[in-house]
Amino acid sequence: MRKLAWFAGAFSAAVFLAVYLLPEGLLLPAGAACALAALLGRLLQGDHRRRMMLACLGLAAGLMWTGTYGQLTHAPAQALAGTEGTISATAADWPRETAYGSSVLVYLRPEKGLPISTRLYLDDPSPGLRPGDRLTVPAELRLADTIAGEHTDYYYAKGILLVAYGEGEAEVSRPARPPWWTWPAYAARALEDSVARAFPDWAAPLITALITGEDSGMDGGEYAALRRTGLSHVISVSGLHVSFLAGCLAALLGAWRRRTAVISIALMFFFAAAVGNTPAVLRAAFMQSMLLLAPLVGREDDRATSLFTILMLLLAANPYAAASVSLQLSFAAVAGIYLFTGGLNDRLRALLPSEPKGFWPRLGKLAGEFVSASLSTTLGAIVFTTPLTAVYFHSVSLIAPLANLLTLWAFSLAFLGGLAVSLAGLALPALAGVLAWPVSLAVWFVQTVTAALARLPFASVSTQSVYLRLWLLLVYGLLLLYLLWRGEKKRPLVPVGLGSAALCGALVFSAAARTGGALTVSVLDVGQGLSVALASGGRTALVDCGGTGSDDPGDVAADYFQDLGLRRIDLVVLTHYHEDHAGGVPELLNRLDVGLLILPDVEEDDHLRAEITALAAERGVETLFVSENTGVELGEAALTIYGPLGTGGGNEEGLSILCTAGDFDALITGDMNSAVEHRLVKYGNLPDIELLVAGHHGSKYSTSEELLLETRPETAVISTGYNTYGHPAPETLERLAAAGCDIYRTDWSGTVTVTAQP
Repeated sequence: MRKLAWFAGAFSAAVFLAVYLLPEGLLLPAGAACALAALLGRLLQGDHRRRMMLACLGLAAGLMWTGTYGQLTHAPAQALAGTEGTISATAADWPRETAYGSSVLVYLRPEKGLPISTRLYLDDPSPGLRPGDRLTVPAELRLADTIAGEHTDYYYAKGILLVAYGEGEAEVSRPARPPWWTWPAYAARALEDSVARAFPDWAAPLITALITGEDSGMDGGEYAALRRTGLSHVISVSGLHVSFLAGCLAALLGAWRRRTAVISIALMFFFAAAVGNTPAVLRAAFMQSMLLLAPLVGREDDRATSLFTILMLLLAANPYAAASVSLQLSFAAVAGIYLFTGGLNDRLRALLPSEPKGFWPRLGKLAGEFVSASLSTTLGAIVFTTPLTAVYFHSVSLIAPLANLLTLWAFSLAFLGGLAVSLAGLALPALAGVLAWPVSLAVWFVQTVTAALARLPFASVSTQSVYLRLWLLLVYGLLLLYLLWRGEKKRPLVPVGLGSAALCGALVFSAAARTGGALTVSVLDVGQGLSVALASGGRTALVDCGGTGSDDPGDVAADYFQDLGLRRIDLVVLTHYHEDHAGGVPELLNRLDVGLLILPDVEEDDHLRAEITALAAERGVETLFVSENTGVELGEAALTIYGPLGTGGGNEEGLSILCTAGDFDALITGDMNSAVEHRLVKYGNLPDIELLVAGHHGSKYSTSEELLLETRPETAVISTGYNTYGHPAPETLERLAAAGCDIYRTDWSGTVTVTAQP
């Protein structure tokens, strides 16, 4: 009986329940109740008695430890939260530049108790801190339970309990020698610097991300391509990298199992520390260690016991790591590989010839075995990770199996080659520069293939569509029925065929839902910004493309249109050149072909205008500058683009757009204020409208009563996200409600779609 597996599995389940469902005050009483149930289990008879007792003990331990951990760690942090004053801390990592200065992980040293992991933000973009430095700085402390105004366990999952906002310059004292616990951070920085010296600028960011997990230098478009092709997990250092490293060490160290095990385990955990001791990489290091140690102690490697035991150890170190998406994806991928990859690989290999004769047939069989192993591993990994990506990232990559099959060998070469080159560069920079070029070819291959695959329609699809969510439910229902089927012959082609047919239907219905009317207006969820997609009669347009969401607004818009099976949109209109309305256009032009770009003929010296027009000329996009009212046909709809009506800045000099399809009218006013709205009412000959995209994200200075009385909108959509401006303003919401509008907000509802029926 797997005694440890039963206990560790129950412990882990209890921690997840404690983190996600149970109030903190109930953890200790619930744990005591489970412990009592374990004692009562001794009175039972039968084979299941011991399993039940172990499970109850595991539940009790998990619940009680989570409650105790909260008291030991969160209570001191809560006592400091909300205070201001001079703090004393020790830098735990290198500072990273932010939009407003820099941030660094520090260990805050309170007067009593253990050091508290804290994310410190400083005004200085390059404070010159090093790991191990001691600093004092006036700061405001807050609990690390909120990001962008929303409650989250993101920082808690990383062990970070406080966020500190420094004020003024920090006083720094440096020890004579860096503490031993900072050595991995120094090693990681040395590797990053070596990569930067050895590799060309276009290859170095990806190599750095692969070997240290630091992806801040990567181009946003490159990361978006990896995400869309289901390869973003490759630059999140985890099991793939540790398995590459373990295989390389085994080949280098030879057949001395004890020496190989000791050195490999030490190097793997040093590597894990260098990349930040993330749950995913620690899981991989523990599992590889168990694989190496099991033969030495005369024990077989039981996969279920190993997996649950490692999960228990990670959650015991920090129960809130249960909320880590990387941990969940990592364990889900391994569980899928354990359960499905072996059987799938056997089925695929059975299709290959058993004993081919001749060089080319044998080579073909080897290639087939490689494809079989790669494909079965990829499919096994995504069985359980796909639902998680659908929940957390609202998308599923349909191209992922092909992308993994084509590129994993190149990622392996880039990781191992990049690591070898960076190590060589520490002593022989000139030699490293020469060796870097063959490795750079692997990076070029990865970038080329992922960019090409990411541009394909339906490469990745949004699971915000009800049809695609139903398709996912059907697929997993078919998988469950297939696994439970007791017949002599299982026919995998039946569920595969049904799932594929259902996917085609889901894509068709999903696209039809957003393009089926005379005019479809979708206000995309781009955070604090604006991006409005239009579709009518097979033609498409985008009004503005900017925002402050977690994804580049250009990627959000491109994903929307590619979900419709499109690689080209007919028209892009920008109301003005502010980042929250136009900052995503460069990425949009990189990903999609655009027929016509319409811009306001103002602010000739604006840097964003210059960047957009230069990129449009490079891509061969026709550009039209508008200074007066202009009409454009869009399928069954007509767009009236009103020229600039105000002066004094981008908001007042922007364009506004009236979209008309039959009796349906929608008005988009950009960021114009009430004074410019007055002129639009006076000179625009506006009709009664059905849809108003509220101006300036719901600012109290826009969406005036005069505009509402003139246009009488039935529905208003406010495109907004986390901000410090107070958008949408209470005054604006009151005016919209008084006008009888149905009000929708993208920060509450996500992307909002309104369809005008023919």
